Amino acid sequence: MRHNTEHIKKRYNRMALVFDLLEKPMDGFSSRWREEIVGAVHGRVLEVGVGTGRNIPYYDPSVQVVAIDFSKKMLDKARQKFEKNYQNVTFVEMDAQAMTFPDNHFDCVLTSCVFCSVPIPVLGLKEIRRVCKPGGKIVMLEHVRSSHKLVGPLMDLMNPLPLYLYGANINRDTVGNLRKAGFGKITVTDLWGDIFKKIVVINDK
Repeated sequence: MRHNTEHIKKRYNRMALVFDLLEKPMDGFSSRWREEIVGAVHGRVLEVGVGTGRNIPYYDPSVQVVAIDFSKKMLDKARQKFEKNYQNVTFVEMDAQAMTFPDNHFDCVLTSCVFCSVPIPVLGLKEIRRVCKPGGKIVMLEHVRSSHKLVGPLMDLMNPLPLYLYGANINRDTVGNLRKAGFGKITVTDLWGDIFKKIVVINDK
């Protein structure tokens, strides 16, 4: 695991300088989705894979956020943009697969386009289950493999390219991985075809 994680981390460190520019074409619709998922969390919140901080402006000042990422350079970009003006957000370099937080620590957990990149996604999701309080909420904006008989295989065929360039898999089964991690109460809303999804999970441990 460690070897693969270091490879993915290096790819995101390499992309940090231009990441916001690459993501900009998606802003027209993704900003609305981000506002929606951030509006669904409360209390003490863990954001996993904060990247360059694209969700930060949408948090209510009353929400206390710990924002983690395993890429130092992505995290540095987020700090540079938001640390001064968003005192309710603490930025921490940390791997989602091996978090150092105590059990049952957060009221809510938020992710956006993260579990395409976690090297062992079920391990990361098990860690989220551990650190989220019983009855707590996990809110996710994720892209997954299409179930369409033509689109799904095409995504499989194309997957090596984004994986090599910046460490993202476009053919993950995140809902299936949530079930493998032990979650049962899962609500899924399709946002763009059956690829982009809003996933809300109640931590029923």
